[in-house]
Amino acid sequence: MKKTEGGVTAAKGFLAAGLAAGIKKGNTKDMAMVYSEIPCVAAGTFTTNVVKAAPVKWDQHIVYDQSVAQAIVCNSGVANACTGEEGYSYCRQTAEEAAGVLGIPTESVLVASTGVIGKQLPMEILKKGVKNLVPLLSPTREAGTLAAQSIMTTDTVSKEVAVELELGGKKVTIGGMCKGSGMIHPNMCTMLGFVTTDAAISKELLQKALSQVVADTYNMVSVDGDTSTNDTVLLLANGMAENPVITEENEDYKEFVKALLYVNTCLAKKIAADGEGASALFEVKVVGAATKEQAVTLSKSVITSNLTKAAIFGHDANWGRILCAMGYSGAKFDPEKVDLYFESAAGKLQIIENGVALDYSEEEATKILSEKEVTAIADIKMGEASATAWGCDLTYEYVKINADYRS
Repeated sequence: MKKTEGGVTAAKGFLAAGLAAGIKKGNTKDMAMVYSEIPCVAAGTFTTNVVKAAPVKWDQHIVYDQSVAQAIVCNSGVANACTGEEGYSYCRQTAEEAAGVLGIPTESVLVASTGVIGKQLPMEILKKGVKNLVPLLSPTREAGTLAAQSIMTTDTVSKEVAVELELGGKKVTIGGMCKGSGMIHPNMCTMLGFVTTDAAISKELLQKALSQVVADTYNMVSVDGDTSTNDTVLLLANGMAENPVITEENEDYKEFVKALLYVNTCLAKKIAADGEGASALFEVKVVGAATKEQAVTLSKSVITSNLTKAAIFGHDANWGRILCAMGYSGAKFDPEKVDLYFESAAGKLQIIENGVALDYSEEEATKILSEKEVTAIADIKMGEASATAWGCDLTYEYVKINADYRS
């Protein structure tokens, strides 16, 4: 496996486009389309929020009840959440519009929305946007980037990644893009992720692979503790790499999962690093756990602690906040056996040993915590399991962004 340039257009047979349709104020890009030259098998994972946006319900219908999918239409600016039957009908109308222009079945078009909750989609603008997107569809790197830019809301950067690997003697590519910056919390986040691959794989194993990697990637990210109504990750596989079709959990399947994990880990970390107002990516590793579940619970508890996030923003090695967050997580461990380290590009420093502070240099700790990417490593000395969670620091800018969001 090797990293390569690109995003959703990196895999063979995938085209993309993005433009400013007029949903947002000003000439801001706000609509994107991803299209495969041939039908794909599709997999998806969706928000755990009881309040599910209309496009989530539509996509669940397509992923769970239909055999193939071929296109994704995404708008930014209006979430189409809490919009009732009218909002759901707009999903169908969007799919019908795209299907008509592309010459494919309505039930092979997935839709996604992100933005303000409670507003109805401006359908005339949306339909016109769909018509204008189709002639722009292109397999180029630039088209993929434009699509990634067009799904952003409060994101400050677009998010893309792609890898190549060999399966059955054939070159296979997996590429993806995502958006997400705020209303981010484990068990999906206010994020949209679109991943494409030219691998030939059964629909059942594609879904299994995606569900498996989501647990260790997007579900390990938190920015602010709010779980969104619109969270969606879609994975399309068109088989154009012509590798032997993966129908069992063999070595090719394992290699595919490994590459898919890498792609989605990269995207998840990009979301955490671009958290609203963030100045640093904050990574928490719990090692030496008795079980994976224990490590997951502990790392998530630390990554969602506002006090810890504020300390990271202040470059303050306030280790007590980390130990405290671990203590109220609900996971059982012995705090008097915990070793804690801080690590970044500036070095690595042990802060506590067996639950007691060491005579460390505050100056060195501040230097380590002043980097753009900071890691806290907690060894609880109970076993061999581990887990990693990602988040960001909590800054003044986060409050400002969310106080002004609708205006």
